[in-house]
Amino acid sequence: MVGVPQSHTGWTFITSHARVLAAIADNQNARIRDIAARCRLTERAVSRIISDLEQDGYLSHTRDGRTNNYRIEPDKVLRHPAEAGLSVASLLSLLVQDETDRVKNPVAQ
Repeated sequence: MVGVPQSHTGWTFITSHARVLAAIADNQNARIRDIAARCRLTERAVSRIISDLEQDGYLSHTRDGRTNNYRIEPDKVLRHPAEAGLSVASLLSLLVQDETDRVKNPVAQ
């Protein structure tokens, strides 16, 4: 993947749940393997995160043969009290909007 930084230790600004949700928003038919590679997580961790997001109503999926088709609930409100009133769509607009620009012009590492 072009422009994806190497593995990193220490804290980050974006949670793994937000990264997985953004990866799905970018490709709603993505395989767990591809989401894991993009988010630098294990497939098991991605499966657990998807389960969390589905259980709380942020995400659902349908099967089409061997493919999962994910559907994000854009109007669902974020969980933390500090983000009261902010929707999933608001979060994703920050995380996904410039993906094509990031691929074209990766930030120097």
